[in-house]
Amino acid sequence: MNTSNKFVITINRELGTGGRTVAKLLAQKLGVPFYDRAHLASLEDKEGLNDEEIDRLKSKKRTWWPDLKKIVELDGGFAVSIYDNLPNYAVPEKNDTDKKFKTEQEILKGIADAESCVVVGRCSFVTFKDHPNHLHIWIQSPMECRVERVMKKKGIASKAEAEKFIKEVDQLCDDYAKRHTGVSRYDPRNYDLVISMQDKTEEEAVDLILKYIG
Repeated sequence: MNTSNKFVITINRELGTGGRTVAKLLAQKLGVPFYDRAHLASLEDKEGLNDEEIDRLKSKKRTWWPDLKKIVELDGGFAVSIYDNLPNYAVPEKNDTDKKFKTEQEILKGIADAESCVVVGRCSFVTFKDHPNHLHIWIQSPMECRVERVMKKKGIASKAEAEKFIKEVDQLCDDYAKRHTGVSRYDPRNYDLVISMQDKTEEEAVDLILKYIG
């Protein structure tokens, strides 16, 4: 991947690994915005962005995202925005439809067509598998580390309850990926770089990624 040209970095991760924080820090280091489900949901729900609206925007201008971004962003970009107060542990909903998934993919493609970015989750390793300048990253961690982090972040007192929650989310996320893309997000062949967060801070993970990029 060449950061001198327009690029997209996708980060998919296990719950409780700190992957979203890694993505946000990486975006800040690279000076590009990062996007996750919260951003997409806001664009769909609050701004009314759907397939029909995207088609209308495309008909006016091939690269439509810059104009729309001027309308919806605050503080100079999404990396520090009103969306940061949304939940960190948003997971796929069982009633997520094919149409909703398609809308998300079109939004992401529109963004990447216009600017370099870091994208978290949303099966982005499939969305951008043919992007000419991409880096796909998978972030994982041993269960005991994930349990400890989730207990702290969500205020769960029981290790058993935290582990149960993690396993339920794991299943939901993989079912979501398989339903919409036909592939498992756990297949390492989907990624260029796999990182274990065991004994690593988020900052150390970012440094590792930056060294990998060169």
